[in-house]
Amino acid sequence: MLQGLLEALFDGISIGSVLLIAALGLAIVFGLMGVINMAHGELMMLGAYTTYVVQNICNSFGGFWLEIYILLAIPVAFLVSASVGLLLEKSIIQYLYGRPLETLLATWGVSLILQQFVRSVSPVMLIGLFIFCLLFFAPLFFWGQKKNFKNKQRWLSPLLFFLSTAIAITISNALARAYGLTLTKPWFGAQGVDVSAPAWLRGGLPIGTFQVPYARVFIILLTIICVASIYIFLQRSLWGLRIRAVTQNREMSSCLGIPTRTVDAFTFAIGSGLAGIAGCAISLLGSVGPNTGQDYIVDAFMVVVVGGVGKLVGSIVAALTIGIAKFLIGSGTLANLFEPVKPLAEFFNFFATTSMAKVMVFVLIIIFLQFRPAGLFPQKGRSVDN
Repeated sequence: MLQGLLEALFDGISIGSVLLIAALGLAIVFGLMGVINMAHGELMMLGAYTTYVVQNICNSFGGFWLEIYILLAIPVAFLVSASVGLLLEKSIIQYLYGRPLETLLATWGVSLILQQFVRSVSPVMLIGLFIFCLLFFAPLFFWGQKKNFKNKQRWLSPLLFFLSTAIAITISNALARAYGLTLTKPWFGAQGVDVSAPAWLRGGLPIGTFQVPYARVFIILLTIICVASIYIFLQRSLWGLRIRAVTQNREMSSCLGIPTRTVDAFTFAIGSGLAGIAGCAISLLGSVGPNTGQDYIVDAFMVVVVGGVGKLVGSIVAALTIGIAKFLIGSGTLANLFEPVKPLAEFFNFFATTSMAKVMVFVLIIIFLQFRPAGLFPQKGRSVDN
């Protein structure tokens, strides 16, 4: 009985680590800007697909590169997701601050676009997107430095958008006809793709009668490194100080000369990059598909809400608690533990599936929020008190 409980606790901690690394970036973004980013799961998905691409590239070299591909994929996944997040913030989010409903709907639409993107992406599509971004964003950035640009932006931006789209589609179609339909075949498609763990992450560490999988130990260590790095960054760096100041009181920070818009964009990029690292970790647990992020986004929001908005310690406690509770209930461990007490055993046995365990955890969180609506560690600051 004790051995089974210890095994369940480890599995729960590993699930909690995945939830924590998934919620880490979300907690920072939601705490600073109050943005409900429904595309956060798709940023994780991009990180997972980036890991798959890095694996294939290293596989072509073989040997040493194949063994260290996961270590190369982590920073690459961070950069890819951070770049997409920065583009999302600059193109959509910055115009919707203070409008949570519109932000939710806009990011939900972006999540659908990203899901369809990985289903359909091909070399020709990437070339078309590159041409579009070059023709659309480069002139906007150049003209944005001029003083009278805002007066012309209303009619110039739509015109530039349609011209860039038309040119990009024309060139893409010309390439498709010139090189054949094989170039338009999707790289990934709707089916899932598999990421194989390196040889040193296969198997497990025997403890008693069960094994601790090396892949889950790696995810736990990766989570610890990410949490420690974010803590040091927020507490010891100049930009970390600015982020904490804007989180507590945006108006006063602006008066003191802190560029709040730049802080928002920088923070959104960091949060998105952390989602990419989460996707890299998740890719070691199963196949990667267009809907991979949707399996974690709700749980990630639960971690943020229960832990307290913008609180790193709260996110850690909430993620581990939710992860352990979900596994103890869903695996039937609690039902076996209370076997001598038949009513309790039957009650927990009814919820001893993954879906029903999630329902029970939802109910427990709702009850918890009735007593502590601000979470385990409420946010402090004058803007909150007011």
